Amino acid sequence: MSEQRFQRPFGQGPRGQDPYGQGPGYDPGYREDRPSNLHRFLGGSPGAVLVRLVFLSLLVGAGMAMMGVTPGLLFAQAYDTIHSLIALGFDTFHDAGRWFVAGAVVVVPLWLLSRVFARGR
Repeated sequence: MSEQRFQRPFGQGPRGQDPYGQGPGYDPGYREDRPSNLHRFLGGSPGAVLVRLVFLSLLVGAGMAMMGVTPGLLFAQAYDTIHSLIALGFDTFHDAGRWFVAGAVVVVPLWLLSRVFARGR
């Protein structure tokens, strides 16, 4: 009875292995179905990924040349965009600072008065 508790249902593991994961020709150091870390990171074999990247780079470069876009222009546009976003963020903080001061001019004296009058009770 207790022997049946430790067996998998139907007596077989995945892919025809025994209940402990060791099928015929089991070698604990060999991993056939797992790609290496490099293959997983690159998304395939290094040679195939290199060929794909070269082909896509040529294709994108040709398209950019047809539209008159240069790498220098791309970097300049990216710099201008980032600069505009940073300036917009600082303007927002500047406005928020003014709102904070305007609100504090009203809220702090009212809070102080409420504390003074509550203390007298």
